[in-house]
Amino acid sequence: MHKVAIVGRPNVGKSSLFNRMIGKRAAVVADEPGVTRDVKEEFMMFENHRILLMDTGGLWSGDEWEAKILEKAEMAIHDAQVVLFAVDARTELSSADEEIAKWLRRLGKPVILVATKIDSNKQESLLLNLYQLGFGDPMPTSAEHARGLDDVMDRVLEILPKDDEEITDVSPIRVALIGRPNTGKSSMLNAITGSERVIVSPIAGTTRDAIDIEFNYAGQRFILIDTAGIRHRPKDNIELFAQLRSEQSIRNSDVNLLVIDPFELGDHEMKLANMAYDAGKPVIIIINKWDLVPEEDLKKVEKDISQRLNHLDFAPRVYTSAINEYGIHELLAECTKLYTLWQTRVSTGDLNRWLEVWQMRQQMPNFKGKPLKMYYMTQAETAPPTFVIFCNRADFVTRAYEGFLRNRIREDLDLPGIPVRIVWRERGAAFQKKEKTSSKAEVAREEHALEGERGSKPPSARSERRKAAAEKIEKK
Repeated sequence: MHKVAIVGRPNVGKSSLFNRMIGKRAAVVADEPGVTRDVKEEFMMFENHRILLMDTGGLWSGDEWEAKILEKAEMAIHDAQVVLFAVDARTELSSADEEIAKWLRRLGKPVILVATKIDSNKQESLLLNLYQLGFGDPMPTSAEHARGLDDVMDRVLEILPKDDEEITDVSPIRVALIGRPNTGKSSMLNAITGSERVIVSPIAGTTRDAIDIEFNYAGQRFILIDTAGIRHRPKDNIELFAQLRSEQSIRNSDVNLLVIDPFELGDHEMKLANMAYDAGKPVIIIINKWDLVPEEDLKKVEKDISQRLNHLDFAPRVYTSAINEYGIHELLAECTKLYTLWQTRVSTGDLNRWLEVWQMRQQMPNFKGKPLKMYYMTQAETAPPTFVIFCNRADFVTRAYEGFLRNRIREDLDLPGIPVRIVWRERGAAFQKKEKTSSKAEVAREEHALEGERGSKPPSARSERRKAAAEKIEKK
């Protein structure tokens, strides 16, 4: 697998270039420096070459994040075969550009100088100033107009070694770490991967975008997604964009790890879990910072967590510590287990045998003495498991009874912790009667409409109007 890193000082258009090259808005972009802090990775295909493109934070930023951003960027470049040095051609070269150039020469990696924000040929005269950086001919590009990107990639392919990698069709398990700010999501990702892949800080809101990291464990490929902490109310537009990206990561994941702080727990965790379940994604509750709980308070804190999360009692829980890596192996094993169960398919015969048992186990709801009748059950989809139940009246199904069936499906079909969906379809005499009544009403409406079109007609034409209305219904 080939790796290409994009580097440069803050606000030169690195993330815009990154988004345009991979063909989607994966990185948060804003007209202010310091939006990107961690290294964001995405795969792209170019002329049958599989490339991992890495977007780094702004170097030599002069703020409190400068040292950590430089450290992460250097880790990314260490594994990269080509470096794209992005420089804003429409501004004068700064001391930061010159420092980055010296730094790249010390690292000794192949460098392509990319001049950003060159929207037309008339602006290419601005490139002359960039030759003093010492990296040869600058490549004019415009992320906004997709200008010059193919030329950059052609230059990249000239440097990359021959691609003899066999591309597999097996997809990795996409695991998103979600939670409120400062619960230890980034520390957890670093503990899982065994490396300092993302910036960790006690300052809430350090992670400002969803960061994807590919990782292998026991022969299984994972993509770990470190999301920005989701607050009740975002403080600014950047935090709002980061939160929207986090919510998108929940929908695009296979398994969600809800990282919670045992000392700060409330309704917000329920909201995040429900967001994942509504998207049909399984959730593992990660109680982080467990090493900070005094030994004499362990049972008390565990009981308090169970009471606060009682509506999520079916979700598996893992007690962890990102500091000493306690519970990490159990966590990854649980991810693999839930991913497998999430794609489970149950035979129709087994489903209908259980359906008979469930009807005997719990009294069926009824409306004015007319009971709900369930005739047949089958599985329509996996990921998440979706079951279709044919019944006499779908409007007789109560919320409590549907909840009972979901619990029975999870327990009796051995799908613990898996969100399941139930779809109701009406069949039988009651359904046919309702359909017949509905058809008669539709015929009457069509007949009335035809009367309006034709005007007043003698009584002898009434049968013709009914016939015409029925024929119109049949054509529909």
